[in-house]
Amino acid sequence: MNRKICVVTGTRAEFGLLRWLMQEIQDAPELTLQVIATGMHLSPEYGHTYHEIEQAGFDIDHKVEMLLGANSATAVTKSIGLGTIGFADAYASLQPDLLVVLGDRFELLAAVTAALIAGIPVAHLHGGETTEGAFDEAIRHSITKMSHLHFVAAADYARRVIQLGEQPERVFNVGGLGIDAIKRTRLLDRQALEAALDFKLGSRSLLVTFHPVTLDKQSSANQMSAMLAALDELEDTHLIFTMPNADTGGHELAAMLEDFTRSRPHTRLYTSLGQLRYLSCLQFVDGVVGNSSSGLAEAPSMHIGTVNIGDRQKGRLSASSVIHCEPDLSSICTALQQLYHPAFRTTLPLTVNPYGDGGASEKIVDVIKYWPLEGLVKKKFHDLPR
Repeated sequence: MNRKICVVTGTRAEFGLLRWLMQEIQDAPELTLQVIATGMHLSPEYGHTYHEIEQAGFDIDHKVEMLLGANSATAVTKSIGLGTIGFADAYASLQPDLLVVLGDRFELLAAVTAALIAGIPVAHLHGGETTEGAFDEAIRHSITKMSHLHFVAAADYARRVIQLGEQPERVFNVGGLGIDAIKRTRLLDRQALEAALDFKLGSRSLLVTFHPVTLDKQSSANQMSAMLAALDELEDTHLIFTMPNADTGGHELAAMLEDFTRSRPHTRLYTSLGQLRYLSCLQFVDGVVGNSSSGLAEAPSMHIGTVNIGDRQKGRLSASSVIHCEPDLSSICTALQQLYHPAFRTTLPLTVNPYGDGGASEKIVDVIKYWPLEGLVKKKFHDLPR
């Protein structure tokens, strides 16, 4: 019997991770791919990135509009409510056999809540990870408890999912999906990349992504201000910025970036680079700076350094190429100096990515093709040995 596998995607970065898994599902004769686009994909403010899904060769079966114009705590909470309503309608129409979600964003909390009530089994990707500086931490673990198959990126994360009471036989360590994207994407050479960016790379270049920190005592704006001040002290360095996510406080950060890049010709701000330009940038920049998970999960596979600022990613496994620093001017400046120090740079070719060396997409599809779905929504809590 052909299984309908419904993949939910709400952001450009998340789709970049899901893209090759979606291709594997679409190519499998035993499976039928369904796609629901939601969240930032449908927002003109974030570049209408649902077009990237279509350009990659996928049909979008349903769109769930849920983002409000504001991104205050009240607006995000209301968005979750709108999303839950929209996903209920989507599932009634599509009747999927299995839902696939990745990560920890609030859009997915709505998607999985609606699936729980509808009795649709859920496969959760990249569970068991920790991010102490954002409310994503609680959302991720909540999704784990509402899911039925778990595909994690490392052994430590598998143990944590089991610690949450999930049955060990339903937890699969497949590695990070981002590495599949790096291995499968034909990247642009420098000349083609600069043409695609309409921006020249410098003798030194950095790729910068800073998202809101929703649980830190120090405000996201203060942390962004410290990061921009540190970057402003760099000489002969071209800076490529990507917009922050649609989290609480994201608009304020976006305005700060627009103001910073407006008067500095060696900088450029992009609403969305898309996967091809983003990964191509990783070939030619000296490092990534900010608090995005890509600096920990993907950048090490490209053997470049990462300056990871603050607690947003605190708790995730990190390679030797990752420099962690506090979100203040002095600490960020020190970390940037370390990034360019010859002794540090000589270690980068030896970097081992703790998220594996690829193949996650095929491993996931091998399971969801044949794993029995009947009765899957009934779960027993797995107690650890005393």
